[in-house]
Amino acid sequence: MLKKKGWFTLLSLILTVSVVLAGCGGNNNNAAKSNTGNTGTTENTATKTDDSKETKELTFMYRGGTDEQAAYKKVVEKFEADHPNVKVKIIVTAADQYATKLKASITGKSIPDVFYFESGDLKAYVNSGVLLDLNSYIEANKDINLDNIWKYGVDLYRYDGTMAGQGNIYGMPKDVGPFALGYNKTMFEKAGIPLPDKDKPYTWDEFVKVAQQLTVDTTGDGKPDQYGTGFNVQWALQAFVWSNGADWIDSTKTKVTIDDPKFAEALQYMADLQNKYKVTPSTEQAQTLDTYQRWMKGEMAFFPVGPWDMSTYETLPFDYDLIPYPAGSTGKSATWTGSLGIGASAKTKYPEEAVALIDYLTASKEGMEALVKAKVQIPNLIDMATEWAADTSTKPANKEEFLQIVNDYGRVLPGHYTYNAEWYNLFFTDIQPVIDGKVTAADYVKSEQPKMQKLLDKAIEQEEKSKK
Repeated sequence: MLKKKGWFTLLSLILTVSVVLAGCGGNNNNAAKSNTGNTGTTENTATKTDDSKETKELTFMYRGGTDEQAAYKKVVEKFEADHPNVKVKIIVTAADQYATKLKASITGKSIPDVFYFESGDLKAYVNSGVLLDLNSYIEANKDINLDNIWKYGVDLYRYDGTMAGQGNIYGMPKDVGPFALGYNKTMFEKAGIPLPDKDKPYTWDEFVKVAQQLTVDTTGDGKPDQYGTGFNVQWALQAFVWSNGADWIDSTKTKVTIDDPKFAEALQYMADLQNKYKVTPSTEQAQTLDTYQRWMKGEMAFFPVGPWDMSTYETLPFDYDLIPYPAGSTGKSATWTGSLGIGASAKTKYPEEAVALIDYLTASKEGMEALVKAKVQIPNLIDMATEWAADTSTKPANKEEFLQIVNDYGRVLPGHYTYNAEWYNLFFTDIQPVIDGKVTAADYVKSEQPKMQKLLDKAIEQEEKSKK
């Protein structure tokens, strides 16, 4: 039974920063804008078809850019064709509006039957009775082979009441979103610079030297028109911190560790790309033309690439490919892998049909083929992903990098581990002076750590209360 107290606890927690970037678990600075769809009532209805069989209506709430919205609409239509007595009412919204609208639906107790949710909200949603336990339904479906779906993705939506990552399944991964590093292959070739090694990451020093070679004044006005890098600190800092042997949180998930000197070193390195090495546009320059726009125009050598970008990047005026992120003191590349879950309301009138829709969108060959063809994600099915990555005739040629991130060096964003991500989000709230060179990284992490720890302690306390 849903406890009334749980609702009020939940409502203060569910609005968190997403991972990927667009598509996965997260947004970056190239998140697509799109029109908001129907956001009316989400109550279940049932009508009669001409053959007197009951038609069961489900509501499906999701978000994404224009290409992703179109792809999912087509897949839902395929599902309806295969399930003639099920009709799906789509509620679609732009990525930056989704969390607010989902919160409103929960507040109004009109939760959609099927909906996207962030992995970091799993504990709060389960403890408050929002999510349906999918375990028995999935086990009963002989067409689903969990061994052929990325374990990383499935485990993000497991919860045993104490620890996320284990126990029953409360959502299926819409996708896994490995946040890879892209480079402008055409730019390298024109400059006569050897192409990066797809199997061996640059060191930080090597990366800076190449970026400096590719930061060029092409018009002779004394100002660079082409830059080496253009990283958004909120979505790229993880790669530098982790590869340098540091992290935001310790292994017990109870202590904020940003005051580690290795963490400060990584943050300072990223700030130095702009202020010391001059290979990144300044904040002022980015206001005129942001880094994503520069990348799209072919004026930037290195830029992050997620699977959700592939459809947009089909029309780039240059050739691009993927490589590992530059490695810090560990000598190993690192980055994050995002994900969004698709779950069902614990109060849905039609749980079997709701889970059937989830399965079709996340684990069926038919549904996955349509979504991958639309170039909005990598396949959830491992055998399909292996075949897909081996095809070097489609862009990017080194799609294998995406799979290596999922299998090897990708991690979940730190906010996933805790009851809410307020402590983690705070880190980026006041970070701009560091990026602009006005505050050192060492001073920033020293002042920010106790504030973040206070919020983490509060999240731990809230989790304990929610269990009661």
